[in-house]
Amino acid sequence: MELLTTFAATVPTWGVALLCIALLIGLIAILPKKKSADNLPPIISSNVHIPIVGPAIEFGKSPMKMVHRCYETYGSVFTVPILHKRLTFLVGPQAQEPFFTYGDEVLSQQEVYGFMKPVFGPGVVYDATKTKRQVQFQKMAHGLRASRLKGYLPKIEKETRAFFKEHWGDQGEVDLLQTLSELTILTASRCLHGDDVRENLFKEISTLYHDLDHGVTPLTVFWPNAPIQAHAKRDAARKEMVKLFGKVIQARRDDPTNSSSTHGDGTDILTIFMEMKYKDGSSPTTDEITGLLIALLFAGQHTSAITSTWTALFIAAHPHILKRVVEEQTTLLGDEQHATTMDFDKVNEMELLHNCMREALRLCPPLVLLMRYAKKEFTVTGGTPNKPTTFTVPQGDMVLVSPSVGMRIPEAFLDPNSFDPDRFAEGREEHKIPYAYLGFGGGMHSCMGQNFAFVQVKAILSILFREYEIELVSPDNFPEQDFEAMVVGPKGDCRVRYKKRKQL
Repeated sequence: MELLTTFAATVPTWGVALLCIALLIGLIAILPKKKSADNLPPIISSNVHIPIVGPAIEFGKSPMKMVHRCYETYGSVFTVPILHKRLTFLVGPQAQEPFFTYGDEVLSQQEVYGFMKPVFGPGVVYDATKTKRQVQFQKMAHGLRASRLKGYLPKIEKETRAFFKEHWGDQGEVDLLQTLSELTILTASRCLHGDDVRENLFKEISTLYHDLDHGVTPLTVFWPNAPIQAHAKRDAARKEMVKLFGKVIQARRDDPTNSSSTHGDGTDILTIFMEMKYKDGSSPTTDEITGLLIALLFAGQHTSAITSTWTALFIAAHPHILKRVVEEQTTLLGDEQHATTMDFDKVNEMELLHNCMREALRLCPPLVLLMRYAKKEFTVTGGTPNKPTTFTVPQGDMVLVSPSVGMRIPEAFLDPNSFDPDRFAEGREEHKIPYAYLGFGGGMHSCMGQNFAFVQVKAILSILFREYEIELVSPDNFPEQDFEAMVVGPKGDCRVRYKKRKQL
């Protein structure tokens, strides 16, 4: 017990979560298995020479360094033994392909993400039946398609301008991560929940979301309903969230024509969920609708806030790119005094800003580990470029891909540790190698919200760079990745100085 306690203190938050998932899967994976093939991936030797727990300790000290070390030593497919479980890593475009092409019947998400049920609720996403989950995902995708995004853009612009006007003024100094986190949830609430929720209930929703967010701890992964304060606050917050949205839903249904302006313009995703029908003709419950809204916020809040922060920080740290970004914005939209309307087509023409966001995601992805459970054995090509080898990953393995490592290897991207948004431009297009770029996952499990994220982040940063001159407060102390967080953002000095641009 003392050894485990000491070890846990050295492990990043999501590292503890990963180990807990491995232990949990070890408990449920007790069904008889077919005998595995002989050509299993190589099992790594740890540089921490302690029997049994050595790999776990090395992983806990610096997980990304360990994965990168093992990639250089063993090639693109290898297995890390964590106590009695096998964690098989796939690194590099060719090795990563099966991870993103196999369905849940081979590589399942449910076993590794089931701990989110107390947050999302029963019958939502990974707790739903396959048929229900398909309908839920289809409706989410419908709410994030291009025709909807065109309606969301004016909401994002309105929210962003109001935020800067109220909180920034003409000049000052701010923590960019804190600022963009606040702005991200404001714009998301406007688009996802609707004007009525944003205008009347945002403060309450934001407070409840905070308790839900902090109710996901490393212990949650292994014991989702452990009797701890964080879980008690999480459960209370979810109940209250259902009550709040229940009142909103009832008000909208009592006044479907919106004659008394009780709700928004009908373009928000809450409306889509209210109108949703499952294949058996039934409608989702208020509890399920609330869970779907929570799931969307969880999926996008941290990732968009972190991505917008990294993108702005990298641009500010490279003055020649900052100059080009401002020139692109001025060409497309004019300066703030003579600005044209920011419409969907203009946002799509922001190629350099788009590529800066892509590059920020490549260098600093918020999700540094993606996980699946192998319900069936499968083959994968690993080894090295000069000596490819076919391995069989056995049933019962926990299978992982690390975007943080996979997008920083020279086999996938040239000069992989440098910020170079032009690597995505015409003529180079390094991201066109299949399964090399994982900024939004890949294959059938690509993030369905990526188009919304691009519109949201680009709209916010477009206004930021057109309205203000910005510079890093500590240019020689650029933030590092915070691998201790469940969703990995910047750690260090994220402050910028800003000054309102002079009007011509």
